[in-house]
Amino acid sequence: GKRVFNFVNGPIFANVVLADEINRTPPKTQAALLQAMQEREVTAGGRTLQLKPPFFVLATQNPIEMEGTYPLPEAQLDRFMFMVNVDYPSAEEEVAIVSATTGARRPELQQVFGGDDIIRAQELVRRIPVSDYVVEYAVRLVRATRGKSGIQVPEMIEKYVDWGAGPRASQYLILGAKTLAALSGNPSPSCDDVRRVAHPVLRHRIVTNFRAEAEGVRTEAIIDALLEAVPEAEAAKA
Repeated sequence: GKRVFNFVNGPIFANVVLADEINRTPPKTQAALLQAMQEREVTAGGRTLQLKPPFFVLATQNPIEMEGTYPLPEAQLDRFMFMVNVDYPSAEEEVAIVSATTGARRPELQQVFGGDDIIRAQELVRRIPVSDYVVEYAVRLVRATRGKSGIQVPEMIEKYVDWGAGPRASQYLILGAKTLAALSGNPSPSCDDVRRVAHPVLRHRIVTNFRAEAEGVRTEAIIDALLEAVPEAEAAKA
């Protein structure tokens, strides 16, 4: 004769979560992702439930239609490792897309990688050694985005950037460089690997000011200037 509430696992209790057009979700839903993305856990009704590894979140945003959207706060953007710009496909790619999606053939999916395999791959990447030289270069790149940080920075940073990237950017530059090294069969990442992941790691962590918007200065140009201006090795002090 009693009524009770039963907790039902929602869509966040999955290994891979795809949030389609995440900027159309209300701020309350966006905020609920913060704990899951950082702590890999969910708190509901006074209970904290662990999310089963592997766990990661992918999200899409429509860069054109902004009506009825809610901009993601910087705290949530910072929890995404990469921001990848997806442009229109090439003519050949578009032909392949149309051919594959307008016929009667249904592809048969086969598992080629399991959850345990992904966890082992993640652990392998973290065990890859990286030199202090590369780590210091990645940190110097990120600190240069903050303007007044004791590092000589490009003029574009001083003119067009309100807020630079935080420590997570340094972490993800190194993790991304380690992953590239592993995929290339190299024993350790190089500064070139750091530069290759700089755009997707930094483009959503650099907050530009009104002057940049008014003059049409894009974040991509700021990152290009940053990569050109910041040397691999810190100049010796006289």
